[in-house]
Amino acid sequence: MTLSTQNSELSGTASAKEVANFTRLAQEWWNPKGDFKSLHQINPLRMTYIRDQLCAHFNRDSENVSSLEGLSVVDIGCGGGLICEPLARLGAEVTGIDAASESIEVAATHSKQMGLEITYQNKLPEDLVAEGQTFDVLINMEVIEHVADIGAFMAACAALLKPGSLMVGATLNRTFKSLTLAKVAAEYVLRWVPAGTHDWRKFVKPSEFGHYVRASGLELSDLTGLQFNLIGGWSLSKNLDVNYFMSAAKPR
Repeated sequence: MTLSTQNSELSGTASAKEVANFTRLAQEWWNPKGDFKSLHQINPLRMTYIRDQLCAHFNRDSENVSSLEGLSVVDIGCGGGLICEPLARLGAEVTGIDAASESIEVAATHSKQMGLEITYQNKLPEDLVAEGQTFDVLINMEVIEHVADIGAFMAACAALLKPGSLMVGATLNRTFKSLTLAKVAAEYVLRWVPAGTHDWRKFVKPSEFGHYVRASGLELSDLTGLQFNLIGGWSLSKNLDVNYFMSAAKPR
C-alpha cells in the first residue's frame, strides 16, 4: 500500500463545498449502516457492471477470479475505497485518488487491514495528468455531479486514459423523478444519504454526459440504468430516469 496526502482543500476541478462535506463524513465510509449505507447496498451491482464492462472491452473471462489481472486502474474520487478494494481483489493494479485527505487516510488504513496493495493519493485528476500518468481503466463513479468544472474534469479524465482504454462512470439524471426519489426521498424521507449530499441542479442528463464524453475525445459505448424496487431491491435496468452507469472508450 502507498499513501500520499497533501491537503484536504485541493483546488482545481474539485468543489471546496463538496470536499468539506465528504471530509465531514470520512469516518463513515466503511459503516454499512451509516451515512454511506446506500453505496454499500448498490456496490455489488456497481462492481458487476464495472467487471462486465472491463471484461468485454479487454476480452477477459468475467468468471475468472483474477479477471482484471495486469490492468492499471485509477478510481477518481475514490472516497474510502469501496470500489478500489474489489478491483484489487480481481487482480487490477489500483490507484485511488480523492480531494479529501481524510477519506484517503480512511481508505489506506482499511486496505492495509485487508492486506491489499492499493496506491492512495490525495490528488485531483489534473495532478496526475501533470505528472504524465496514464491508465488502462478510469473509474468515474458518482463524482461528476460534485465537481466544479465538468468540462475540465472530463478533459483531465480523458488525458489519463491510454489509447484503447476504458472509462466507466455513474451519476444521477436530472429529471423530476430523480428530484423526487434521489433528492427528497433519499435524503429527507428514507435517510439513505445525509441531507444536503446532492444538489439536484448539478445532476447530469445522459445527453449531457455524452456531450462531455465526445468533447473529451472518447466514444460512448454503453448506458445502463440502476433502479430500486420495493420488492426486488436494486437492479440493473434500461431505465435511465434516476441513476445510470456509462462506459466510454478511448480510440487507439
